Amino acid sequence: MLQKLFWNDPYLSEIQAKIESVEGDCIYLDQTIFYAFSGGQESDFGTIGGVEVLEAMKDGTNIRYTLKSGHDLHVGQEVAVKIDWQRRYSLMQHHFSAELILELLYQELGSVEKIGAHIAQDKARIDFFWHENISTLFPFLLLKATELIDKNLPIKSEYSDIANQRRYWEIDGFAHVPCGGTHLKRTGEVGQLSLKRKNIGKGKERIEIYLDK
Repeated sequence: MLQKLFWNDPYLSEIQAKIESVEGDCIYLDQTIFYAFSGGQESDFGTIGGVEVLEAMKDGTNIRYTLKSGHDLHVGQEVAVKIDWQRRYSLMQHHFSAELILELLYQELGSVEKIGAHIAQDKARIDFFWHENISTLFPFLLLKATELIDKNLPIKSEYSDIANQRRYWEIDGFAHVPCGGTHLKRTGEVGQLSLKRKNIGKGKERIEIYLDK
């Protein structure tokens, strides 16, 4: 089974791995730090064996990496796996900021239904069904989020089910949330948030989340 080191230590930016399989421009590794798009969080950018990764795609519990055409990598070869660390860290910050805002919404509204999310390097967004202008809650959301961020609380991230590759994050006294993304170590790493509201259709609201860096 592929060892997903981005869960064990999401702060790693380079490792050595062995190529397990080659299928044309696609390869599989024995271990990786290169996250594939999942749960709305975009993939990492980087290289494997010095070759640019064009796409990282989940394949069951494995990950398939599509490389630029013409690579000469082969099965059994030891290769350097490198990711764009600045991008990874920004994705982790935006990811957790979105998780934080969403959990606060659940705790305040109870019945809100999330219908979509996207985590990019420059912003995060959450889409959900709601019948009112969600911006009326922004002062509350920012106040509570800032309190948690300023406390610089530890964020625990572990397996809930190793066999099925299910994970969660947890802040003691605040929330326990199923999630398979990459996570920060402490809430203080998020920094200051700003929120923007968009109406995306009847009964649908979007919150865009930006980090003031």
